Parts: sequence; C-alpha cells; structure tokens
Amino acid sequence: MPLDQLSQTTSLFAPLKEQPLDVMLTLLNALRGDPRDGKIDLGIGVYRNDDNQTPVMRAVKAAETHLVATQASKDYISPEGDMGYIDRLAPIVFGEAGARDDRRLGMQTPGGTAALRLAAALIARGNPEARVWISRETWPNHALLMHAAHLQVIDHPYFDRATQAVQFDVMMSALEAARPGDVWLLQACCHNPTGADLSPEQWRAVTAFVARKGLIPLIDMAYQGLGYGLDDDAAGMRMVIDAASEAFVAVSGSKNFGLYRDRVGALWLQADNAAVARRARSNLIVLARSLWSMPPDHGAAVVRTILGDAALTTMWRAELDDMRLRIQTLRRDLAAVLPQLAPVARQNGMFSLLPIDRDRVIRLRADHAIYMLESGRINIAGLHSANLPTLCTALRPYL
Repeated sequence: MPLDQLSQTTSLFAPLKEQPLDVMLTLLNALRGDPRDGKIDLGIGVYRNDDNQTPVMRAVKAAETHLVATQASKDYISPEGDMGYIDRLAPIVFGEAGARDDRRLGMQTPGGTAALRLAAALIARGNPEARVWISRETWPNHALLMHAAHLQVIDHPYFDRATQAVQFDVMMSALEAARPGDVWLLQACCHNPTGADLSPEQWRAVTAFVARKGLIPLIDMAYQGLGYGLDDDAAGMRMVIDAASEAFVAVSGSKNFGLYRDRVGALWLQADNAAVARRARSNLIVLARSLWSMPPDHGAAVVRTILGDAALTTMWRAELDDMRLRIQTLRRDLAAVLPQLAPVARQNGMFSLLPIDRDRVIRLRADHAIYMLESGRINIAGLHSANLPTLCTALRPYL
C-alpha cells in the first residue's frame, strides 16, 4: 500500500469530530468582538469591584512580596502538594475541631476543578458502578468531570425558576431512588448558577437522608465566605460530612482569595477510620501523579503565607467581607428597582438564574450589549453603580 494511503487509513485525527466551544468561551469571544461602548459583562464568573476590575487582594500582594524576598528555590513540590497550605486551610474549611479529625486527609490540587476530577477518579477506582447524583441546574463542568472518569451521572430537580427557590421536597423525593454507595454532589454555598442555597433546616434533612441512605457526599465549596461568611457558608457541609462514613470536600481559592489564574485548590477525603483514609489518600497521590504530576506552587504558597500570619489573615478576612457585602448590596439594589426579582435579594453569592428564556437573553445581547449565559445566569458581581440602571431598564419589559 502506498505510504500516503496508509497514513489516511491509520489517521489518529481524521475520525475526530469538530467540538463546539465551551459556552463561556463562546460568550467571551462574542463580547470581545462587540465594538459597542457600554457593554455589560454578566457572564464570566469572576469577581469585579465597582470600577469593573478584578483586583489583586491586598493580603495576596503582601504575601507575594514576602515570597519574592524569601523563596529560595523553584524546585518541584511533591504530588500531594504544599502540606503547610493544607494544614492552614483545614481549619477554615472544617473549623478548628473538624480539622483535627484524623479520618480527614487532604492534598493540594490545581484549582477546585482538579479537586473534583481527582475525586471522580478515586470514585471510579473504588467503585466503577457508583452513580453520581447532580442537581439539574449546576455548573456545567460538574457532569463533564464525572463523565471524564466514566461515571454514570443522574440529574435531580433542584430549582424552580418561576419562584426562584429550591424545590426541596421534589429533590428529596427524586433522590429516594439513590442506592447505598451512590455519590451525591452538593454545592456547599452560593449555588452556581442559581444563588439559591439550602436553609439550615434543609441541610439537617439532607444530613439525615445521607446517613439513612448510605450515600457518599462530594461537596464542592468554591465560594466559601461570599454568602454569609466563612463559618456559616461551611456549616451545612460540616454537618453532612459529620454524618457520613465516607465523603469528599473539594475547595477552590479562585474566588475567596482572588487567585483565579494561579489555580489554587484542595481535596479532602474522609474515611471510616484513619488507616483507611491513609490508604485511600495513597491512591489519590498515584492518580494525581498521572493527571498533573506536581501541582503549581505559587498560589498555595500565597494562601499558606496569609493564613500563617495573623495580620495578613485579618486583612484577608476583611477584604473578603467587603466583597461579600458588596454582592449583597448589589442584590438588594437590583431587587429594589425590579420588584419582580425580589427573590434575588435573598439569594447568595455571585450568581443568579433569571426567569427569562434564551430568546430574551439573545435580544438583550443584540439590542443592549448585555452579555449573560443563554441559560439566563448572571454574575451579580459584574454589576456596578454605572451599569445597574442600564440593566434594569433593559430587563423590565422581559419580566
């Protein structure tokens, strides 16, 4: 057979189908290509201040200055990452008492996304038949990450767009079909994309349900501190994992430390006892070695430095509180101008899912240069004093 024909029949790439761009990248490309002045970006999920900037936190700058002056090497860190970072972050995640539980072992990951992917890999290794239950309205990457590990994903009801509230009873009824050993992926706070979180009473019901059904909670905590505060935002998660024999907690530092591009994350697992936890973590380390080998150092070192210095920790907490209060103020301001969106003021975090359909989202983009996801998800933190009136005027006819 001629060489050119052989290469055609054995091509690795020819059978591949063109893949659509991620919806966020598609939106970003459209936004950047729009020449109009006064564009409003409510799509990209990053925090912005009233000057429409994503600033570097002062505590982060101070920690980086310290690292520049004192860091003596750029050698690799180990596959499990910076354990000083893990040790100092654990009390923020679990509280002081929970951080000392020897059934819980953590490791650094390149962002919260990698933490979820690593959890999925361990689930698939431990029980390939495990099913993962995910809310119907959720971050699109949740299902993609589970599918990448060849896990079966089942969605369940969560949110009623008309009332802008959690469909709790409907959700719990659907989850009665879950089997012991199934995984339930829950968001700890500031639910993406709806902003509608579980109440303390609902978290207590979820806790009892997880224990009764023998489920394994996989809790994604990407926005701790941006809802009600660091401890309040973690309260439901802590309650659920206390009741579970096995659990995962995936954490991101992108939002609450503003370290988006530095890919700062962590994954904790919880087992029945310390010996099983150590064995399970050894599997995590091997899996991480095959996925990314070594995690990046800089962002985790920044967090470790902040949390190891009382003054920097106080500065960081104050900055995080300012971000949280600003988001809450924007929610109240939006609801005050548009009473149809009153529930938005009761929601948490950076995102809300507006009660408008895809056609109206596209009209807002075409007529007013207002960019949001076609699902109607908006980034509340993309609003500021200059563009909020424009958004309200444009939205009013569609509500």
